[in-house]
Amino acid sequence: MALFTDQLGRTIELPHTPQRIISLVPSQTELLYHLGLEEEVVGITKFCVHPEHWFRTRARIGSTKQIRKDLVRALRPDCIIANKEENVREQVEELAMDYPVWVSDIHTLDDALDMMRCIGELTGRPAEALSLTKRIEQGFNALHSSLAGHLPFRTAYLIWKSPFMTVGHDTFIHDMLRRCGLYNVFGHSTRYPEISLEELQSAHCDLLLLSSEPYPFSQKHIDELRPLLPQTRVLPADGEMFSWYGSRLLQAPEYFSGLLEKLK
Repeated sequence: MALFTDQLGRTIELPHTPQRIISLVPSQTELLYHLGLEEEVVGITKFCVHPEHWFRTRARIGSTKQIRKDLVRALRPDCIIANKEENVREQVEELAMDYPVWVSDIHTLDDALDMMRCIGELTGRPAEALSLTKRIEQGFNALHSSLAGHLPFRTAYLIWKSPFMTVGHDTFIHDMLRRCGLYNVFGHSTRYPEISLEELQSAHCDLLLLSSEPYPFSQKHIDELRPLLPQTRVLPADGEMFSWYGSRLLQAPEYFSGLLEKLK
């Protein structure tokens, strides 16, 4: 019997390396794919769109916020991978009464790298996880070196419309903004505060990023906001690059470098 401690400090027991895994988190589903768990992952959510062939072929057990326990039961999982923020606490606790549930809690890149190593140990893929985290660290180290002498742009990042919602200092997105040389003008806040158009205008941003998720901002919204913020550069942002804390981080440094090139 092996014991594993998750990022909430909970300990789960596994009698053997999991052979039937359900993932309740899109970015962690993609991570499981990159760890080589092609046969072991039997269930995902309807938002787990990467990799595409898993999205098309794996059983879906509902959404991240509305998990169908009957579908989970039918899959007979020996391990479930969840996240504190993306999943509903009561649903996770209910599942944990019947199955080993490992829960991540991600606020920074370091948290994400720790999660990857832990899941690598949990799933019998420690070497693959270590290789993955080293590659991600190398990418972000190179990005950091490229920012030498760079003055951070005053930036607001919107995740929702009607009402506008942004990100505070205790979020993973905030840490990604910081790591690509952007100063979060709403970093004094916590979590995902609502803000008014007037607050956005008075923040005097150099840059406004409109995320592709969870709200699907588009060119239409950029065109609407530009006249209202004439001194601000308004650009689309790939939400997966800023908020997916799994193996998608392999691509993030290059994406951030490209974004900074646009600002030059």
